[in-house]
Amino acid sequence: MTASVAIIGSRHDGSGAARFLRRLFLHPGAMVGTIVFSALVLAAVLAPLIAPFDWNETDAGPRLAGPSIEHFFGTDLHGRDIFSRVIAGGRYSISLGMATVLLSLFMGSLIGLFLGYTGGKVDIWGCRCLDVLLGFPAIVLAIMIVSVLGVGLVNVVVAVAIAGVPRFARVVRGAVLVAREQLYIEAARALGASDYRIMRRHLLPNVTPTLVVLGTLDLGNAILSTATLSFLGLGAQPPTPEWGTMLSGGREFMRYAPWTMIFPGLALFLIVMSVNLVGDRLSQVLDPKAKDRR
Repeated sequence: MTASVAIIGSRHDGSGAARFLRRLFLHPGAMVGTIVFSALVLAAVLAPLIAPFDWNETDAGPRLAGPSIEHFFGTDLHGRDIFSRVIAGGRYSISLGMATVLLSLFMGSLIGLFLGYTGGKVDIWGCRCLDVLLGFPAIVLAIMIVSVLGVGLVNVVVAVAIAGVPRFARVVRGAVLVAREQLYIEAARALGASDYRIMRRHLLPNVTPTLVVLGTLDLGNAILSTATLSFLGLGAQPPTPEWGTMLSGGREFMRYAPWTMIFPGLALFLIVMSVNLVGDRLSQVLDPKAKDRR
């Protein structure tokens, strides 16, 4: 009897997971986004095997040479192969974006959970602080933080993450305010569950789908923000092949060597587009009120 129930439960879970995956990935936009994102990540991971040249090898070809069979994306001022640098740069740009989102997600979730569950004056003053941070454009706030912390990749991740915390905190707080009034929360309190246990075991799982969607959609913004700071000279420094740094280095040659900016910019466009396509579909699938959940 127990074995049969377990088998039925496992089949039910498997079919539910299969339906979720079908709704998510069989959508044309999500499918294209997944393929493009996977291809860029795979290329970044396998960069040493795929790249025909070392990303920092100077005089690998003629300086500022256009795209050719030998140099697919052309070369830069120092004769470095741009194709090799774009592939290697994905390691930096994608990793920085993911690290930024994870850090924002962690800090924002903790703050939102605490404020939403605690309530009272703590919630009021906490929301006012979040409102002050939200009053600054995220990129301006990130620039201010980097100017205090100093230039560097780690500082860029911290700065962009802090700038993104208010968005996550406000969303989590709103979800917690709704969830904490549910009957199962009152039942948990009546059974003597601690506040920490209620937040960890009951409230956090309720807001997890929202966090997954928000984190996915925010990944594109995080990659763009870190690339922007690198473009301004506040993040990755030459000769690091980060896409924003490559765009900054190629802007002087845009008129007569446009490939120095076109291909790093195209890589940024593709990664952000793919993430947004998947995030949009994910929000539809996980939102019970959405009309298009087929």
